[in-house]
Amino acid sequence: MQMQGSSTATTLDLILHLLPVLLLQSLSPRAFTSRWHSISSKLSHLQSSVSQIDAQSFSTQSNPLLQLLLPNLLSTLQKTHYLAQLCCGDPPSTAPTIGKLQLQSDLDIASSSISLHLHDLDLLLKSGLLSSTAAAIVLSHPASGSSMEDLAFFVRDVFARLQIGGLEFKKKALDSLLQLLHEDGLGDGKNVHVVSDEGDLQYLIHLLDAGNYPSFIREQAVSAVALLAAASDSAKRILFEEGALGPLLRLLESGSSAVKEKAAAAIYAITSDPENAWAISAYGGVPALVDACRSGSPATRTHASGTMMNVAAVEDVQHAMVEEGAVPVLVELLAAEGPTPGNAAKCLSILASCSDEFRVLIERENGLLRLLELLQETNNPDTLEHALRAIYALSPSPSTAKALSSSTAFLLRIAELIKQGNHILQQISASLICSLSLNDSSKLAFSSSMGSLVKMLELPKPVGLQEVAARALVSLLVVRANRKDFARDEKSITRVVLMLDPKKEGVCKKFPMMVVSALLLGGAGARKRLVADGACQHLQALADMEVPGAKKLLQKLTGNRLKNIFIRGWRD
Repeated sequence: MQMQGSSTATTLDLILHLLPVLLLQSLSPRAFTSRWHSISSKLSHLQSSVSQIDAQSFSTQSNPLLQLLLPNLLSTLQKTHYLAQLCCGDPPSTAPTIGKLQLQSDLDIASSSISLHLHDLDLLLKSGLLSSTAAAIVLSHPASGSSMEDLAFFVRDVFARLQIGGLEFKKKALDSLLQLLHEDGLGDGKNVHVVSDEGDLQYLIHLLDAGNYPSFIREQAVSAVALLAAASDSAKRILFEEGALGPLLRLLESGSSAVKEKAAAAIYAITSDPENAWAISAYGGVPALVDACRSGSPATRTHASGTMMNVAAVEDVQHAMVEEGAVPVLVELLAAEGPTPGNAAKCLSILASCSDEFRVLIERENGLLRLLELLQETNNPDTLEHALRAIYALSPSPSTAKALSSSTAFLLRIAELIKQGNHILQQISASLICSLSLNDSSKLAFSSSMGSLVKMLELPKPVGLQEVAARALVSLLVVRANRKDFARDEKSITRVVLMLDPKKEGVCKKFPMMVVSALLLGGAGARKRLVADGACQHLQALADMEVPGAKKLLQKLTGNRLKNIFIRGWRD
């Protein structure tokens, strides 16, 4: 039978005619009975699927996937019919002699081919692409205002072409998918939502396998995976659950430069969910990440360092990082461009917070010096935050604490960030003042920052900001010269007194009380201003409310003053 030039409808008729003949032959073979039993079962399923296609009211000639599938199916059935004739003892007169091993191999190939056809036909039937409604739709890229139903049909068609068609079908389908996902960057996420719900993401992951498909298919597939992972939590979850990390890590290890960039972006997005971070260790992915940070393109290094940051808190990953030499690579990245230094700094801060071992490793690789350089060079708030956190995490080390306490440039930078940084930067900077053993001379460098610390006392968020601001102020007010400067700052004195007012909510009273107590250490001239602004009345009210420490502080503020009056009167 010649298939060239046959219409799709004619081909379907030929298949429907041939299937019953084949089924009958498969029931009574003289050779390879067990193989024919398996083939017979598949033929029965195939007959049911083809009958469903024939029963549906649509124009078969209009469906390009059927135009591809049915001729191939007919060819497979014709070859199987020929093999059935051989095994039933009724070979065609022109049939050449075939050995037993060859016949066995041909039967296995036929059985496998029938299975593939079954898969493809079932896919078309389940997708709804052959329904009368869908068949009336001319496949085209959905317009921006397309309905969810039209989008779902388009996505199902795209994934059907991915699984059924040849390389050209796959390429065009991936082009359409990527266009749809790129358009979502300007929309409301509807396209990604439909792709996640209607698309076969498991098959998309299958296309990443380097052994099955050419590089241009893998590059398109990994681009689609990266877009999905970055755009949607649900897509990210599905990709992870379907095992995307394994093939993505293999592509990061051995793909082209473009593929590595997309794979790194997808891995970074997937591991941004803390629930997925452990899998990097399970897949043995740390060596690939370290190598990508060491020698990848700038984009690859950014995403790979971001992934290292995402997974650094996992204990198994930490051990693998040590073994693979991640610490010197991360320290080196502190001098890179873009967001990479921030990623590396955050990763180092996590490691330094975990153990003395990591702190020693980071110091040994000149990590502190690089972090201090980064702190001076960058004005990016995120990078500053991560660098500060890393420095703070290293500060428990005596050698680091000594170096920080004696660095004028570092102390001035901290003072600047307290005055001009965001609340997070202010909080970390104030924490460093509290944690370091600064001498009086170093504390003088923060004199101009004390007003900003007072303002921080009024802020309820972030959590812990008020406490660390109060502790930092108390530390600085130990120095007499700072107390004098503070006493001359009428606005700061007034702010502190107002914070004592029981009617002022949002400020824990013990923190302004700590500052008042520090101001009363003597020689500052702050007492008169505190009393004049009403500190005694507020402290009396707090004492009546039995706020801890209020009564004692009130006595400290007023008692010494009365005592001095009595002493002067006695002397006179």
